[in-house]
Amino acid sequence: MRLGIISALHEEQQGLVDAMEGASTLIHGMRDYTHGKLFGIDAVCVLSRIGKVAAATTATMLVEKFGVTHILFTGVAGAGDSGVQVGDIVVAESLVQYDMDASPLFPRFEVPLTGQSHFTSDSHLSNEVASAVHHFLDRDFDKAIDAAERQVFRLKRPRVHRGLIGSGDRFVSCRTHLSEINAGLPGLLAVEMEGAAVAQVCFELGVPFAVIRTISDNANEDAATDFMRFVKSVAARYAFHIVKRYCLTVSEGVQPSMESAGV
Repeated sequence: MRLGIISALHEEQQGLVDAMEGASTLIHGMRDYTHGKLFGIDAVCVLSRIGKVAAATTATMLVEKFGVTHILFTGVAGAGDSGVQVGDIVVAESLVQYDMDASPLFPRFEVPLTGQSHFTSDSHLSNEVASAVHHFLDRDFDKAIDAAERQVFRLKRPRVHRGLIGSGDRFVSCRTHLSEINAGLPGLLAVEMEGAAVAQVCFELGVPFAVIRTISDNANEDAATDFMRFVKSVAARYAFHIVKRYCLTVSEGVQPSMESAGV
């Protein structure tokens, strides 16, 4: 196994590269790909930058040039449903490009010539990641997130959700826009700008993938308020501890509990 770990922003991978043993970095296509042992797992970390094209390019390079066998995307997202709150975590079961519309030639949301609109994440990898998320919230959350930050962002009992994530080349910061997206995609849990593009690449190349998103905002007019503070002080700590727990589980050969994975 060689795990490719993608995030859009530097802050979303804070600490992971530093934790690598025997790390070496190769610059390719204006990105830094860092390879090494991460908590016992052969891994490559890279920042995709923001947007679907950037994410798809990065995922393709990870597979074709760096030989990764599995891809994990971790980062932040806006809530797509009123039941999903800031600080919650969404583990994707499927992803869709909510701004893909080649109708009437193809059905709305369908990626032309693939026959697919919803790209399903790998169930085994997603279960393992979900287990790591639950263990993080149960055992690491209070120590990992500073009390002052928990108070500022009203983080009391974050929950784990599993379901549909929508991706598009627009930062959703308008209730009207979110309502329009929801109208076409019932059950949408989160909105972001990269995951479905990575999912399409992995589908076409036959690579198992998982996407986890920490909810940073409610995808409304207040979405940009304290966004970077949340990413640095909350989401970055989530990602570090979740990835650590996942890697340790895999490297030690411990199978995740289906109950703890929320299945």
